[in-house]
Amino acid sequence: MTAVSTPSASISAHSATPADVPQHLAIIMDGNGRWARERGMPRAEGHRAGAESVREATEACKELGIRFLTLYAFSSENWKRPQAEISMLMTLLERFLREKSKEMQHQNMRLQAIGQLDQLPPQTRSRLEEAINLTRANTGVTLILALSYGGREEIVEAARSLARDARAGTLDPEAIDADMFASRLYTAGIPDPDLLIRTSGEMRLSNFLLWQVSYAEIIVVRKFWPDFTKADVHEAVAEFSRRHRRFGAL
Repeated sequence: MTAVSTPSASISAHSATPADVPQHLAIIMDGNGRWARERGMPRAEGHRAGAESVREATEACKELGIRFLTLYAFSSENWKRPQAEISMLMTLLERFLREKSKEMQHQNMRLQAIGQLDQLPPQTRSRLEEAINLTRANTGVTLILALSYGGREEIVEAARSLARDARAGTLDPEAIDADMFASRLYTAGIPDPDLLIRTSGEMRLSNFLLWQVSYAEIIVVRKFWPDFTKADVHEAVAEFSRRHRRFGAL
């Protein structure tokens, strides 16, 4: 993993070739609470400030020609947090969807979501479905929110789906390969991330897209998520373009 503290270079859609730019960027948005604590603010203020960084990231993807952006917004483990914080996060998510869905429609962005979405509160899920339906036909950047998401849970659900078909006699177990397995994941039909960014300096995947990031380039940024800007995306893509991706070959 490479740690990046401050942007020192940038790459633009005008100077980059398609091979220089990832098709799919995934981000572990980490550090909202610590950002707020360092400023003597409630944790909720860190989460509110982080919403602005979502806008920065999506605008950078549009500028660079990145087609898919997946954000780790709420993990399956986050349900263990105090109920007051969970309620606050769901309220912020609903507000984000309400305020940004029309903006996404105007910018030709498409919204999708992955995870155990049935665990979301009914009002939150309804707001999410409205935003997804509103932007379904758009052809620009696809923003994918990972909500109530866990990589291990996703893999288990895919294995269970295949096992049910095998038990029913509609699937020969010997026919199962990596492509078939991937078709049962939440991300079926979406290319795997080429680049994974994690903010706040933590050096772990935290149960995020465990199958999909097998060959992703990983960049760790020391700054907290609310301080993350378009310039950081540009710098990460510049670093991505300098790496030689061999996929096991020479």
